[in-house]
Amino acid sequence: MKKSIFLLLLVSLAFFSCSQKSELGSSISTDSEQIMAGKSLFEANCTTCHSFDKHGIGPNLSGLTHTVETEWVRNFIKNPSEVISSGDPRAVTLLEQYKAIMPPFENFTEKELDAVLSYLHTFAALPDTVPMVGLKDPIPDSIPDSGIRLEIEYFAQLPASDSKAPLAKMTKMETEPNSGRLFINDQRVGLYELIEGKPNLYLPATELLPDLVSNPGWATGMASFTFHPDFATNGLFYTAHTDAGNSKPADYSYPDSIRHFMQWVLTEWKAVDPSATRFAGSSREMLRIDIPSQAHGMQEVTFNPHAKRGEEDYGLLYIGFGDGGLTEQRAAYFSDSRGALVYSSILRIDPMGTDSPNGKYGIPSSNPFADVDGKAGEVYAYGFRNPNRVFWDPRGNMFATDIGQHSVEELNKIEPGQFYGWPIREGRFIINPYGNFRDVFDLQPNDENLGITYPEIQIDHDEIAAIFAGYEMPYGKLKGKFIFGDILSGRLLYSDLKDLGNMKVQSWKVIFEGKEMTLLELVQNDRVDLKFGKDAANNIYIMSKTNGKIYKIIN
Repeated sequence: MKKSIFLLLLVSLAFFSCSQKSELGSSISTDSEQIMAGKSLFEANCTTCHSFDKHGIGPNLSGLTHTVETEWVRNFIKNPSEVISSGDPRAVTLLEQYKAIMPPFENFTEKELDAVLSYLHTFAALPDTVPMVGLKDPIPDSIPDSGIRLEIEYFAQLPASDSKAPLAKMTKMETEPNSGRLFINDQRVGLYELIEGKPNLYLPATELLPDLVSNPGWATGMASFTFHPDFATNGLFYTAHTDAGNSKPADYSYPDSIRHFMQWVLTEWKAVDPSATRFAGSSREMLRIDIPSQAHGMQEVTFNPHAKRGEEDYGLLYIGFGDGGLTEQRAAYFSDSRGALVYSSILRIDPMGTDSPNGKYGIPSSNPFADVDGKAGEVYAYGFRNPNRVFWDPRGNMFATDIGQHSVEELNKIEPGQFYGWPIREGRFIINPYGNFRDVFDLQPNDENLGITYPEIQIDHDEIAAIFAGYEMPYGKLKGKFIFGDILSGRLLYSDLKDLGNMKVQSWKVIFEGKEMTLLELVQNDRVDLKFGKDAANNIYIMSKTNGKIYKIIN
């Protein structure tokens, strides 16, 4: 392969039926250690002639093992001349196009061949099937202003946990489901209870989690929390936070050739007295996952609020976990594991079970990959870059917002076992995770045959930079509408979750102290860091990390 032509071209898709494509590569291992061994072999032998984003001396190899039979690829690597001499039409076509034959690699052991194939198989994108130039404006339509203005009033202020913005890193405001007590986090500090609008520190995370780190990045620290539906009797609740890399052995990881910058940790807490205003009790670590950056980690932990006691979903914990920056570290084969790993997935676990790989939680038998060899049983749905909020509408439909890389923000309706595209799709567009992240391309004919579930809402970065979900409004001029917005600018948007398949988006603004304004004007900063909250009386709140304040939307 070194200084030679590795004649493994992505040939016309006409050679293969859709049913063949779904089976191709099924025998290739997705073991992470084997992939990294194949990467080393490829880089030592092949990179002079080949890459995964363009043709060079030899052809672009991206998607090869997904479109060409595995045995053919193996035989060609071992002895290209023999395959060509046999009159194989694919091999002959390649010789006519590239005018050269690579030498045989009969010195490769079967184990080495397996490793090379595993690495090649991580490149599932097919950039040869898309135009060479990315779209300048993926979604040319602009979001109209509805003219709707909702009045807000000051509700509460969290104590400043830093002297500069963000003053308080809150990401979630949620009630304990039985008592209706209202809680809110500060990623740097822990968990507050809001009592008559005043913050009372309930869980001092920095005291109880000595390895917790909340810098760098706006997403690190104690990023999410949720209460078990039986908290009133069992005292259980859950948090997600970041520790420094290599703090402890991880349950899910990747080879050391990719940096281990941080670890996301899921913790179960058990309060001795569930009614107490300050936590006292015990805790146990349930899950620890390595990531190579400060971004796209365990941004959400939550329970299905509609599940009733005795129903299958009752007490099962959902976890939104992004790719951890693996794609940006040029290791997209881990975020594109198709359910083999927990990255880029929404997970569902049973906190009361013990049949997980680490024995600290259970794998629900109804999970799509439960007891499936080579798959992570925790995975409920996959293909997300950063599923930062998971929620259910009043009709019981499950949704997740997903923050895009450079071009498109998404709202997805979640169904078990479905693939939502990342890192080979961003919205309804093709992206090459091994090329330029800034380029997206139109979908090509028959793209639906790849089994990708596309978003209900897609918005490009001309409009917003990072999507965050709110709630279906229970009152006011937007009653029955789903409100959401842009984390950075605080731009406020709405749609109708009942219009599945045809959801339209419009913008709205607020009135504060009699004056119409944007949230940027409200917080007097160039970044809002928008979040939403809801109390037991179904009042909806707007929050800004930048100034640490909470505003109530007036009914």
